[in-house]
Amino acid sequence: MQTQVALIAVWEAANRICSKRLVPFLPTLCEALTRHGRLPCSETVRKNLLSMSPATVDRLLASTRAGIVPLREARTPHKSPSLRRRIPVRTFTEWTDAKPGDCEVDLVAHCGTSMGGSFLYSLTVTDVATTWTECTGLLFRDQETTLAGLVRIRAQMPVVLRSFDSDNGTEFINETVFAYCTREGITFTRSRPYKKNDQCFIEQKNGNVVRRNIGYDRFEGMKACRTLDELHSVLRLYVNFFQPSVKLIEKTRQGSKTIRTYDKARTPYQRVIDSPHVSSETKEGLTAQYLDLDPVLLLERLRACQDRLWAQAIAPPSARASRPPVANLPATPAAATEDVPSPERATSSVAPAAGDTYWRKARRPYTTSGKPRTWRTREDPFEAVWEEVLAMLHDAPYQPAKAILERLQQRNPGIFPDNHLRTLQRRVHRWRTEQAVAAQDEAQRPRQAAPIAV
Repeated sequence: MQTQVALIAVWEAANRICSKRLVPFLPTLCEALTRHGRLPCSETVRKNLLSMSPATVDRLLASTRAGIVPLREARTPHKSPSLRRRIPVRTFTEWTDAKPGDCEVDLVAHCGTSMGGSFLYSLTVTDVATTWTECTGLLFRDQETTLAGLVRIRAQMPVVLRSFDSDNGTEFINETVFAYCTREGITFTRSRPYKKNDQCFIEQKNGNVVRRNIGYDRFEGMKACRTLDELHSVLRLYVNFFQPSVKLIEKTRQGSKTIRTYDKARTPYQRVIDSPHVSSETKEGLTAQYLDLDPVLLLERLRACQDRLWAQAIAPPSARASRPPVANLPATPAAATEDVPSPERATSSVAPAAGDTYWRKARRPYTTSGKPRTWRTREDPFEAVWEEVLAMLHDAPYQPAKAILERLQQRNPGIFPDNHLRTLQRRVHRWRTEQAVAAQDEAQRPRQAAPIAV
């Protein structure tokens, strides 16, 4: 008992370090504490302290540690550690041999200043070799919606998707996306946790493309998602065909200086045309599309989409000022401006307050075989009132499932206990996902049939 009390005193004096650091330091620390009268103990207790192993220290300190409130909560372990082990890690140094089709992917949250509730996301995919960037809006951050966005982006890209690298979020690291990549022959890799530089290419596009053109506001709902998709459809043309960028070729150190060598500034379209790994048919199609695009009209349409999207922001900034027009250029033929807002309407919208820049900086259960379970093991408790639940959802699509359950409990006392909440949350989540995927597919269909007219 005396030995344990002395050990606790020594451990507290060492600022509660771990046993493997404490044990080698015990002789020096005990001597210092004794010299200043901080460790009054017998010689026997001192010998017991100095002969302890790290395991013995942990065992004697277990009860004391259990009563200490941690400074922060322990991190929640990943839901699928076995799946993470099957996906190889790819660092930023392993992109030296990238070819067209090797991509990085990430999500950008349009949550404003709060991560609470439901809000929109932008799914961004950038090709490492050509810097070609595609974006699409997501109504939710789950595996089914993310996979549907990846499929849409894959159909839009001019290069064949060979591989893609993601972070460790569960929207990417899941059986649904992993099975799709395995089935389609796409190499799936991931970055190291908390190492954003492993995804330096996509992080750059998140800032230069998404944040620069959309900002940091909060957006919610299907209407804002449709407007976000419309903005992305114009943004992809303007960025990929008319926004040049430079790529780092070499970086060397000379003393305290870092010397970086960049290539000539080129657009993603030019890099695709110059690549020997892209087919001639793809290059001919891109060239024909490029000749039909007017950069000024694209920019006008982009700003008009921004104005409509920012008008739907949740709690938009109160102080704003007018922004200057795009440019004083000759008027274009009437046929070319069909369905395009006039320059006055497109450029007279609002912008942030003066002094700021124009661009606002605002489980599904699986079986052991890895296949999704499609059968029910219990009777659905909400089958009889599901039409009533759908009516509530149509009135307020983003209300919490808990609020719906409370209303059901008030109308049907004693039928729906509190432990049915998780079942209702799953049903509501599945309904929202189906609505989001169906609405986004419907919104994409006209653009696939008829290219954007500019």
